[in-house]
Amino acid sequence: MIGIFGGTFDPVHYGHLRSALEVSETVGLSEVRFIPCHRPPHRGTPRATARQRLEMLKTALKNAPASFQIDTREMERPGPSFMVDTLRSLRDDLGQRPMALIVGSDAFRGFETWHQWRDLFDLAHILIMQRPGESSDWPQALAAVFKEREAPGIPSLSEHPSGLITTINVTPLAISASQIRDRLAADRSARFLTPDSVIKHIENWRLYGAKESQKTSAD
Repeated sequence: MIGIFGGTFDPVHYGHLRSALEVSETVGLSEVRFIPCHRPPHRGTPRATARQRLEMLKTALKNAPASFQIDTREMERPGPSFMVDTLRSLRDDLGQRPMALIVGSDAFRGFETWHQWRDLFDLAHILIMQRPGESSDWPQALAAVFKEREAPGIPSLSEHPSGLITTINVTPLAISASQIRDRLAADRSARFLTPDSVIKHIENWRLYGAKESQKTSAD
């Protein structure tokens, strides 16, 4: 089964990487495709360019498991980067191979605002990343869909190409891209929040207010 991990990655950080690894190990994914969003429909324009975000993602995954791959189809497609279009494109490539969209619990709570959100379940399973003990109190429409489609167990995901939902507990790492951007803008270190190779790119491009000699020692 292939996992789909989308995001702006502005910048990519250890919260992305660790969560993807834990989901992959828990579910037994053969591949995780990181799909950088070109034009996010639900937020403003990313601070870094598409090329810069892609290069940061590449360097972050340089020493990652071989199953971690980058898929650039959203960057190659004009218009807003709707996930439903991405999953349709992937489904055309993969046929009936099981596929799962990996999302955070906050993203799932806002699923009703996603373009053609009900069609997502016909294209992929939904894996919701949750911190241990986090509530599964979904909005009414989503709660009904969750109850209808909840997977009876992890093995059942591989028995169907799409349509099931389950939650996956992941280590709670309170790291966000906005936090990293804010720290760099305040001339504070982002070390241990994102790989040093990513910080090097940020420094070289002067992204997020970082200076060329952005310190890498712990605060």
